[in-house]
Amino acid sequence: MDDLQRNGLQIIQDESEFCFGMDAVLLSGFVSVKPGERVIDLGTGNGILPLLLSAKTEASQITGLELDETTCDMAVRSVKLNGLEEKINIDCGDIRSASEKYGASSFDVVVSNPPYMTAGHGLTNPDPRKAIARHEVKCTLEELIRETTRLLVSNGRCYFVHRPFRLVDLFALMRKYKLEPKTMRLVHPFSDAEPNMVLVEGIRNSKPRLTVLPPLIVYKEKGIYTEEIREIYSF
Repeated sequence: MDDLQRNGLQIIQDESEFCFGMDAVLLSGFVSVKPGERVIDLGTGNGILPLLLSAKTEASQITGLELDETTCDMAVRSVKLNGLEEKINIDCGDIRSASEKYGASSFDVVVSNPPYMTAGHGLTNPDPRKAIARHEVKCTLEELIRETTRLLVSNGRCYFVHRPFRLVDLFALMRKYKLEPKTMRLVHPFSDAEPNMVLVEGIRNSKPRLTVLPPLIVYKEKGIYTEEIREIYSF
């Protein structure tokens, strides 16, 4: 069990498996949820985003959808450990059929920290579960975007964290499925380093207009977080 350092929350993780990283935490700080809204996290992993969003927002219901049964079980146990069964629901299932499972226009907000690499990009981890988490083995970016649109109400919002080198792919697919990119923020490890993450907000059926926020810098110097990162982590 790891302490999330917020509201006394804890999460169950297996150190030999794919544990959550900074990208999930930064995404939770980027997401905006209005009181009473319904949220789904596609590819929830061990449930880190639903847990953090339960503490940071006033969502009425947060659903996490995860394909891997073992990881899904860890997420379910984490929800029970924190006594959040009434607010968070974890389901085991395939993102590619999410709209069939939940119905069209069933959520106000969709969030996702998807695999960053295409199936043929780079070396694929020999561990099938880690490969699925990092590469588009079981769900492509297009399938994720398609299901996001189907799940969202009109003018519903989606939030993604991805790699800058996939930004053109992400924007092109969002436009294709009528998810208009509205806000973008690049994340840099240091102020003089290239960005290694990008946070994107989209709105279904919205008019074109993209706002680029100031860069988010992770470290002031090696091993020392910036104040904004410390605030996101709530140190």
